[in-house]
Amino acid sequence: MDNSKNVDSLSTENVESTPLLEKLAAPKVLKLTDYGNPDYYNNRELSHLQFNIRVLEQAFKEDIPLLERLRFLLIFSSNTDEFFEIRVAGLMQQIEFAREHVGLDGLSPQAVLKEISQTTKIQVDRQYQAFNDSLLPALREKGIRFLRRNELTDKQKAWIKRFFYNEIMPIISPIGLDPAHPFPRLANKLLCFIVSLEGRDAFGRETGMAIIPAPRSLPRIIRLPNEVCDEGDENYVFLSSIIHRHAEDLFPGMTIKGCYQFRLTRNSDLDLEDEVEDLAKALQGELLSRRYGKAVRLEVVHNCPRPLIDFLLNEFGLTDDELYQVKGPVNLTRMMSVCDSSEKPELTFQPFTPIYPKFFNKGRKKQESVLDIVAKGDILMMHPFESFTPVVDMLRQAANDPNVLAIRQTLYRTGSRSEMVNALVDAARNGKEVTAVVEIRARFDEEDNLALARRLQEAGAVVVYGVVGYKTHAKMMLIVRREGRKIQRYAHLGTGNYHTGNARLYTDYSLLTCDKDLTNDVRKLFQQLTGMGRAVRVRKLLHAPFTLKKGLIELINQEANHANEGLPAHIIMKMNALTESHLIKALYKASQAGVKIDLVVRGICCLKPGIPGLSENIKVRSIVGRLLEHTRVFYFANNGSPQVYCSSADGMVRNLDMRVETCFPLENPKLLNRVKKELDLYLSDNVSSWALQADGSYVQNRPSRGQRRRNVQEKLLTSLANFGQ
Repeated sequence: MDNSKNVDSLSTENVESTPLLEKLAAPKVLKLTDYGNPDYYNNRELSHLQFNIRVLEQAFKEDIPLLERLRFLLIFSSNTDEFFEIRVAGLMQQIEFAREHVGLDGLSPQAVLKEISQTTKIQVDRQYQAFNDSLLPALREKGIRFLRRNELTDKQKAWIKRFFYNEIMPIISPIGLDPAHPFPRLANKLLCFIVSLEGRDAFGRETGMAIIPAPRSLPRIIRLPNEVCDEGDENYVFLSSIIHRHAEDLFPGMTIKGCYQFRLTRNSDLDLEDEVEDLAKALQGELLSRRYGKAVRLEVVHNCPRPLIDFLLNEFGLTDDELYQVKGPVNLTRMMSVCDSSEKPELTFQPFTPIYPKFFNKGRKKQESVLDIVAKGDILMMHPFESFTPVVDMLRQAANDPNVLAIRQTLYRTGSRSEMVNALVDAARNGKEVTAVVEIRARFDEEDNLALARRLQEAGAVVVYGVVGYKTHAKMMLIVRREGRKIQRYAHLGTGNYHTGNARLYTDYSLLTCDKDLTNDVRKLFQQLTGMGRAVRVRKLLHAPFTLKKGLIELINQEANHANEGLPAHIIMKMNALTESHLIKALYKASQAGVKIDLVVRGICCLKPGIPGLSENIKVRSIVGRLLEHTRVFYFANNGSPQVYCSSADGMVRNLDMRVETCFPLENPKLLNRVKKELDLYLSDNVSSWALQADGSYVQNRPSRGQRRRNVQEKLLTSLANFGQ
C-alpha cells in the first residue's frame, strides 16, 4: 500500500480548508525553474552523515571540557551505530529486493553506499586517532586512566584475576568451531572475540578457531577499586583487556595464537504490515527478531590477521566496503558510563539549574494551581533553560483535582516509570477519564512504551495505539475541568517529548493555554485519533497528515507574494531536518521572488543554499553544542504582522505525510516577540554554528577579528537559567 500517495491526496484535496488556510492569499505564478535538476539537492543519507561528522568535530575542540569532548566522541559512535542499523540497512535492503529508489539528488543506492563507506572510514580513523593520541593522554594527566595489560601492577593483576574467575568465567560461553558447533548466531552490536587456537582438546578435536561472545550483563568498562590504585586517580580497565589476558583459561590445554575483538551491526528497523489484528502483539514479535536482522557492518580490531577477517566477512555475507578496522575498543559507546560517573566535575560542563518561571512562583505564593495560572493567559517556556516541572505539576495537580473530569495525552518517548506516567496512573485510579495515545512504534523505545501501555491499562486508563500506518508524533495534553456551570479545557502543546530526562538535554518549547479555539482543536484531534470519521475541521492548528504541509507551503507563498509586490519579506525556519521536496521547492520559489530566508537545520538538509538564480537568498546553518537542538519554529514576517508557529514536526516526508503532528500558532504578541528574539540569537551565533555551502559541505562560523564571541546556548543559559552565578 502506497500510503504517501494516499496521504498527499488527503492533505491537499480531500480535507476542508481551515479558517487559517482560507485567510492566506492564493499564490502567484513565480519564476519557472527546472526544479527536477539533481544538482539542486543534497542526498539525504550523505547529509545525515555530515551531521554525524559535525558532532565528531566537537571532540577536537580544546575549549570544551575534556570529559565532554569524550562524550561527543562517543555520541558520534552511537549516532553512527543507528545510522548503519537504519539508514544503511535500508539502502542495502533496497538493492537486495530490487526496489531501488533514486531521490531528487539522482544518486543510486549503490553510489550512496560507496560514498558512505569511504567517508565513514575516514571519519572513524579520525575518531580513533583523537581517542588514542589526544583524549586518553589528556585524561591520564587529569587522573583518569584506562590501563593496558602491560601497565598493571601486581595488586591490580591479582584483583583482575579474581574478578575474572568470580564475575566473568561463570557466565561466559566460548564456542569452538567444528561441524558439531557451527558459527553461532550473534546478536546485534554484541562484543565478541575470534580466537585462533593450536592443539587438541579433550575429545581430540583440532579446529583451530573459536568465538567468545561477551554477555551483555557484563560491564564493558570496569573501575578498579581505590585500594589497588594511586590515591585520587580513577583507574579503568576494559572488559576486552581482561578477556584477552585470561583467554587461555577459557581453553585449558590449548595454545592461544591470537584473540581479536569484533562486533557485528545488523538491520534493526522494524517492519510491520499495515493490516495487523493486534499491533502490540505484532510489535513484540518483531522486537524479538531485531537483534538478528541482516548484517550491515563488521568492526574488527586493526591487528586481526587477514585470514580471520576474510572468514568473518564470508560468514556474515559482507565485503570490504562493510569492513571497519579500528585501533581500539570496537564498542566505544559503552564508555559513556565514565562520563556520567566520573568524580571530576572540573572536566565537565558547568552545571546549570533550569528556572521555575517567575509567573509560576507568584502563583505558588498565592497557592494557585498551574491551571489557575494558565487561566490568566498563555504561557510559553523554553526547555531546558526553563524548567519542565510546570508541565509535570499541571498533570499531577489535575490528577488530584476533584473538578478535573478527563485527561488525554499523547506519549511518544516517555519511559514507563516517568513522573508523567505516574500522574496518569494516579488520575485513572482517582476516577478521572484518562485516555493515553501511546505510540508503541517509537524507534528503540518500543519495549518501554509497551510496558507503560500495560501499566496504564492496569490502572484503568483507556490506551490506544494511534492509527496503523501513521505514527502519532504530536506532543499534546488536554485537561477537562468543571468550573462552576461551565466546562473549561486546558492544553499543553510542545515541540518535544514528555520525557523529563530529555527535557534537561533537548531544547524545546512548551505552550500552556486555555484558548477556547486552540483547546477545542486539540479535543478534535484526540477524537480523530481515538475514534473514526472524516478528517476534522480545526480553526487554529495545522496538523499532519492533513493540513500541515499545505499550510506551510501557503505561508511560504504568502511571503513570496509580498516580495513580488516590493514589500519586505522574511522567513525563518528552525527544525531538525529538511527533506520534503514540495517544501524545498516552495522555498526555492520564494528565494527567487526575493524573500530573505534563514534556515536553522540541525541535521539533514537536502536543500542547497547559495545557488545563483535559485537559492542565493537562502542561508542554512546548523547548531551543534552542549544541548541537542530540538525546537521546530516557523516565522513569517507577513508584511509587518508576523506569524509564528511551533511544531512537533520536521520538514520531512515522514513527518508531513506519514505521522500525526501538530503545528500551533503563538498569538500573544509578547510570546511572538520573544521567540523572534530567540531565533535572532541563533542567527547571530558564531561559535557553535556551521554554514551549509552550495556543494553540501559545512564550514564552521567563527568570530571575525574584533567581533564578539556569540554562543546561542551559553546566552540562553545565562539569560534564562541559573548558570554561571
